Amino acid sequence: MKGIKILFFILMGMLATGAVAAEKRPLVVASTTQIADFARQIAGDAMVVKSILAPGADPHTYQVTPADVQIVLGADLCLENGLHLEGKNWMATLAKDAGKPLATVTDGVKPLDLEAEGQKIVDPHAWFSTRNAAVYVNNIVRAFIGLSPDRKEEFEARGKLYLQQLRVLDAWVREQVDRIPPERRILVTTHDAFNYFCREYRFNPGNNYLSVAPVGWSTGAEVGAGMTPERRRRVVQSIRESGAPAIFVETTINPKQIRELAQETGVKIGGELYSDSMGPAGTAGETYIGMMRENVLLIVGALR
Repeated sequence: MKGIKILFFILMGMLATGAVAAEKRPLVVASTTQIADFARQIAGDAMVVKSILAPGADPHTYQVTPADVQIVLGADLCLENGLHLEGKNWMATLAKDAGKPLATVTDGVKPLDLEAEGQKIVDPHAWFSTRNAAVYVNNIVRAFIGLSPDRKEEFEARGKLYLQQLRVLDAWVREQVDRIPPERRILVTTHDAFNYFCREYRFNPGNNYLSVAPVGWSTGAEVGAGMTPERRRRVVQSIRESGAPAIFVETTINPKQIRELAQETGVKIGGELYSDSMGPAGTAGETYIGMMRENVLLIVGALR
């Protein structure tokens, strides 16, 4: 009996030590689900990673909550996309107000320049190019090393493996897209989230390999936002002239506009794509690689 008691107290001590160790892990707070996934791939169990945005949430129109403020107050590092993806720079504001370090994971990305309402803007949806996703990963590795320099080799090793996975993903996407005849590579979605994807994988040749969408790059009250009658007219004309086999809705945006366009043009809806956020836990799109894989399979299946 005495031996059992000693074993019990040893086990309890081990559990308590583990709990303390878990509590001491740095907390990293990411603005979006994609960035949080990249961060988890690099952090392993060395850090706790939380995302402000939930699956299906729109970063352009997101309204910060008191719960978000509390999460950031406990953070050791914050990660933002930047390029004005987070409407009105809400992630940068949260970090600044809490006095927390902030890393912008698009630093070094060559952004696509767009024009909207007579103003030049940069497209913030850079992760839709796997080459840009590699930039995100390298920036996160550097930020993590700055936070926990004693784990430098560990972060670099995880980053190296994940970069290899991104290269494999890129080759696979190109192989899948090649199954679509060039004249059928017409990608029409709700808003301008897929410019990098179209440019990288050669969709929409009639639109300079950029997205065809009734809504601008932002669904919020910012530059490039909203659907104007002229923009809608151009999209309808593009759909009819291109002979697009299908058009697509997005998980983060009300499908009403795309459904109306499909009815007006007589084109089917090819399905629902992950755009500004990934899928919920337990779904095929809950990771970046899963999101890209499922999007590509859906696009290829609808356009072939």
